[in-house]
Amino acid sequence: MRPIALVKSIEAPMNPANELPTSLILVEGNRLLREGLAALVSHHEDLQIVATLADGDMVLQKIQQLKPRVVLLDLGPRDHDHVPLVENITRDHGDVKVIVMDLVPGQADVMELVRAGVSGFLLKDATFDEFLKTIRLVAAGTHVLPPPLTNSLFFEIVNDEARRERALVSSPATLTRREREIIRLIADGLSNKEIAQQLNVATFTVKSHVHNVLEKLALRTRVQIASYYAKEGTPRMNAVSGSDTVRLRR
Repeated sequence: MRPIALVKSIEAPMNPANELPTSLILVEGNRLLREGLAALVSHHEDLQIVATLADGDMVLQKIQQLKPRVVLLDLGPRDHDHVPLVENITRDHGDVKVIVMDLVPGQADVMELVRAGVSGFLLKDATFDEFLKTIRLVAAGTHVLPPPLTNSLFFEIVNDEARRERALVSSPATLTRREREIIRLIADGLSNKEIAQQLNVATFTVKSHVHNVLEKLALRTRVQIASYYAKEGTPRMNAVSGSDTVRLRR
């Protein structure tokens, strides 16, 4: 496991003079903030923004073209689900680090993003010095959490890993009909928002179901759920009248 640092607790390494600058793609919906950050970063020789984007639609294409070292991703509105995008980046471009920027992400969101492969978090009220330090630390291979997220999150990370270890040796988990439906829709490539629209439920409800599926199947990402579905299909129901649960096929 890579080291986890508090953004204020450690000095960030600078690139040696003979090394190329750390290349960055900045994804920020606010044009003023996007252009302002790009202008400020341009004054630091060890960092180079190679592309700025207003949304995540073109991120994968730009990563393929420009091979950045770090992607700075604004989480934006709450109804946008960035977890599949992060999973795609970390799965297809394993050497690219992802830092997400938000006001104050919820703990459940942070855990989901960590599992998807995010390496660092920046709160929107961070100083520019903290912004630079986070980029440099993440580029050097350190996971970075801002202080407001650390106290409860470290505890939750430890417990989350313990739950997963127990799940790996436990008896087969049970899935509800709705959770099986969620598995199928994830395998079809739908985002949480699209699943919510199709099932006529709240996006938060879908996220809760996805979390339960990950726990029950001892998986970490949506990509693994889709892979599970491709190999195993949707688990069949037990022949129990009125039951809303199923047992996983072995």
